[in-house]
Amino acid sequence: MSSYLLKRVSSMALTLFGVSIIVFLMVHLIPGDPVTYILGDFATEDAVNKLEAQLGLDQPLLMQYFSYILGALQGDLGTSYITGYTVWEEILNRIPVTAQLALYSVILGTVFGVLLGVLAAVKQNTIFDRLAMMIALVGISAPGFWIALFLILIFSFQFGWFPISGYDGIYSLILPSVTLALGSAGNIARMTRSSMLEVIRQDYIRTAHAKGANMYRLIFKHSLQNAMIPVVTLIGLQFGYLLAGAVVTETVFALPGIGNLIIDSISTRDIPTVQGLILFIALTFIVVNLLVDVVYTMLDPRIKYE
Repeated sequence: MSSYLLKRVSSMALTLFGVSIIVFLMVHLIPGDPVTYILGDFATEDAVNKLEAQLGLDQPLLMQYFSYILGALQGDLGTSYITGYTVWEEILNRIPVTAQLALYSVILGTVFGVLLGVLAAVKQNTIFDRLAMMIALVGISAPGFWIALFLILIFSFQFGWFPISGYDGIYSLILPSVTLALGSAGNIARMTRSSMLEVIRQDYIRTAHAKGANMYRLIFKHSLQNAMIPVVTLIGLQFGYLLAGAVVTETVFALPGIGNLIIDSISTRDIPTVQGLILFIALTFIVVNLLVDVVYTMLDPRIKYE
């Protein structure tokens, strides 16, 4: 296990290095100039040159990258051009909202997705199966912004049960969480159904059923546990995506999270913040995937990492 973890850490380092190069080139080569955004179109040449030197933008790209990567290796992701806060301060200020949203969405999506998938597998080719898969298809196919606007129209405008936008505690995250959970639930339901069908056709399940084993225990203890490995992979990816920032949902509901920060940073050409956020997102995905591998061994002790 230790050798496996060492290999994964080495792979993580190489992946982050590759991401840092790609992101650096993208944010520096796309049209737009942070100096022009900060000073305006009518700034004098002296003012532009002075600010470029202050921000380090007058140096060659290679030197800028080395300064950026050396700082990142020391835990310094830079300072925002716009707010003056460090990138870590910006992330720490926004991550609580995004983390809560991701957690609630994954919990809702997992519970409803697994239940729908199990129902569809156990009642294969019946009206329950078709209805469950139809609900899953709607959740997958419907655009997130459309679901968000629909929920706002019904539950905020019509009934007035929830705030339209902004963050004011957990109550403000109910509609955004449901919006994101619908898509997650659809994917998880389809994966659960497919995996469950493979497991319940195994000989040991048929034998246990023939011997009169309790149906509830047979489904949720033996079948579901063995069917959860591919589902856990999907749940991990969903959680990593949500934790990295659900951009569209956070924008529609005007939530002060990571997704909204990404949009603001790109629109203002805040290069250090964009680079730091993408690196943070990549690290989040990598760590979540590593945790998923660890969960595999808990679900199936036969899995060993050498």
